[in-house]
Amino acid sequence: DEGHAIVANIAGTATDTDGTTHSFEGGHYISVVGYRDNGNTVTIADSADPNQASYRMSVDNLADWIATRGYTA
Repeated sequence: DEGHAIVANIAGTATDTDGTTHSFEGGHYISVVGYRDNGNTVTIADSADPNQASYRMSVDNLADWIATRGYTA
């Protein structure tokens, strides 16, 4: 609510709200820059693919993606 993004260390594969999979088996950092739907959907800024630099994902999928690495900052 205060306009601060978080950085998440993720690993594995997750699917965004458009059905696109994002796979980083060796690990990767992403920025979570916003949310909507009462916090059920997050917006992710990802530098790994300029053609898919921003996408949305359910907060449950994001939580599972983060859990494989164990932390956010």
